[in-house]
Amino acid sequence: MLKGFDFIPHGTAIPFLPFRKIAFVGSGALIILSIALFLAAGLNYGIDFRGGTLFEIQTKDGEPADIRALRDTVGGLGLGDVQIQEFGTPSDVLIRIERQPGGEKAQQTAVEKVRKALGDRVNYRRTEVVGPTVSGELKQSGAIAVIVAIMAVLIYIWFRFEWQFSLGAVAALVHDVLLTIGVFAALQLEFNLSIIAAILTIVGYSLNDTVVVYDRVRENLRKYKKMPLEELLDRSLNDTLSRTILTSVTTLLALVSLYAFGGEVIRGFTFAMIWGVIVGTYSSVFIAAPMLLILGVKRDWSGLGGAKVKAPSSASRA
Repeated sequence: MLKGFDFIPHGTAIPFLPFRKIAFVGSGALIILSIALFLAAGLNYGIDFRGGTLFEIQTKDGEPADIRALRDTVGGLGLGDVQIQEFGTPSDVLIRIERQPGGEKAQQTAVEKVRKALGDRVNYRRTEVVGPTVSGELKQSGAIAVIVAIMAVLIYIWFRFEWQFSLGAVAALVHDVLLTIGVFAALQLEFNLSIIAAILTIVGYSLNDTVVVYDRVRENLRKYKKMPLEELLDRSLNDTLSRTILTSVTTLLALVSLYAFGGEVIRGFTFAMIWGVIVGTYSSVFIAAPMLLILGVKRDWSGLGGAKVKAPSSASRA
């Protein structure tokens, strides 16, 4: 009979916690660098956040649209950043051009240039100008969505475990979000609404990984009541190591394939997800778990919902 293949051997005893100081210093330096890059260089905001003009077109003959030809035609008009993507059927295309300097008249001139370049080969189903007010609202809504997601995690983990676990999970999530923003500021990759969606997905992925580790910590707190906390945390991390590595590797395999073969439309999203899976896995091990040691999780903590173990009364001992 064939035996199952173990990607990570059972019974590993890797000492993660002794490296926590190095991890904290390294993560702290990267967070400071990320904030500095965000303040100095800023993000390369896409049309969603800068404003611009959107065209929804459809080929007249119903044949699949030639995206490369459209990109060459519209991109050669000197209108700045141009995004072209299929949506719905292969004959439907979405064209976005960045907001032109010079007010509304400049936007209308850009619309006329695009229509003249494409001629009567396509049907114009929708033409829409995204102004600075709408783009500003999108920025604000995106920031609020990320903050609300992190606050919801804080409350959920607090009820699910205890306040030390809650603060540890939120510290890991804030770490992941700031480093993701930092890498986009450093590389000046386009930051649009799909990246906000990626950040929210990263929050969910990192939280799931952290909760798995915390659940094992809670089990071991009940099981090994006299084991030193540092040793217990290392044991919990090693107990969940196989699951953590397998989940991360299989997710990365799918994301790398999408990044390589998915095209320009989803490249920014998949890059953010690849980065998020890497830092999310790292933070679950080297940020979330060591935070419990720093915050001093109670050793008498047990029971569902964070109930404390009560000492037996004198009547019951008698």
